[in-house]
Amino acid sequence: MTEYAYFLVDSTAQAMRLEKILMDKSVECKLVPVPRQFSSDCGLCARVPKSLLEPAVKLLAAAKAAYREIVFDYA
Repeated sequence: MTEYAYFLVDSTAQAMRLEKILMDKSVECKLVPVPRQFSSDCGLCARVPKSLLEPAVKLLAAAKAAYREIVFDYA
């Protein structure tokens, strides 16, 4: 089973921005519905494999991309 990191955001636009930033740098990312056990104002979140969390966080920080929090789950 793969463990994923979910970037929770406040809007669909933020989720799409995160996806674009990560995909442009070849970091595996997928927009998915927010898992039920996590709350979010937006119904979408950006999911990355936990193994890619560190480079993803660095890229998003460099791009000043906003997200609310990062949560973890298995898929």
